[in-house]
Amino acid sequence: MGKGYDASDATTSALCPLPLALTFIMNISNVIIIGSGPAGYTAAIYAARANLSPILIAGLQPGGQLTLTSDVENWPGEPTGVLGTQLMEKLKQQAERFGTKIVSDTVTEISGSSSPFTIKTAGETFQAKAIILATGASAMWLGVPGEERLQGKGVSACATCDGFFFRGKEIVVVGGGDTAMEEATFLTRFASKVTIIHRRDEFRASKIMIDKARSNPKISLLMNMVVDEILGEDHVTGVRTRNVVNNETRDFACDGVFMGIGHKPNTAIVKDLLTLDEKGYIVTEPRSTITNIPGIFACGDVMDHVYRQAVTAAGTGCMAALDAERWLEHQSS
Repeated sequence: MGKGYDASDATTSALCPLPLALTFIMNISNVIIIGSGPAGYTAAIYAARANLSPILIAGLQPGGQLTLTSDVENWPGEPTGVLGTQLMEKLKQQAERFGTKIVSDTVTEISGSSSPFTIKTAGETFQAKAIILATGASAMWLGVPGEERLQGKGVSACATCDGFFFRGKEIVVVGGGDTAMEEATFLTRFASKVTIIHRRDEFRASKIMIDKARSNPKISLLMNMVVDEILGEDHVTGVRTRNVVNNETRDFACDGVFMGIGHKPNTAIVKDLLTLDEKGYIVTEPRSTITNIPGIFACGDVMDHVYRQAVTAAGTGCMAALDAERWLEHQSS
């Protein structure tokens, strides 16, 4: 969808020129969904079944964070587990089956303080009566050698998603805030030992979270240390650490590395448009996906920094589609 000529015959138009504003007509979609994780695809399924003919713009990472996960064992209806990439392909196919048009592009700009809204990508310009934002949140990574190559092979940013795979194993958690403490404490349910590696000599986490970690016999602390490399060929075998005080390095054996340095919501395209909280997540009305601008809805990890699960993201995707459908009905009545 984009700019296109009016249905008038080109020869006739040349003889009787139309005003420039009428020569190009922008088709206005009912709803455009931005993002293609569990939230985006679920919103697309529900919107398509409601005959809203949604367009979904997939973004830089089609399928979202689940494509970085090997096995997903906590998705309902998959008793033997499913690969993250396969699960997202199933959701994509289901959305397309009901009539969702999927565009492989990235949104660069959203404009308009009221409906209809203009959405620009690198290749096209769209207009929509309603927008559903499902852009998710990105885990913050160290950017060290071995990290990207071993993602899903022992490197993770989600203890709740992947902790189960590390029963009886030794794990490293990187970070010094509440996220790191929460991840480490949760992982002690499975791991035989959890070591928190932090680059400073004191933690940024709240006192109650620090005390909880210190009192756990399975957790040990390495202060003034950074991870310079994640070791292993086809799975994690350890990390190369460096003491920031004396620059001494040593290899530390472990079976998994969890990043506890936080997540960043993908809200750059709406930071000047929508109300965000202090962490940059989109603020929605209680028990809904409604934002401060009528006609724009948000779902998934871009508005949820508490649960951050695929199944909860999918649930809010359903909510966003229903909220958008009701809002559109109200506009036309």
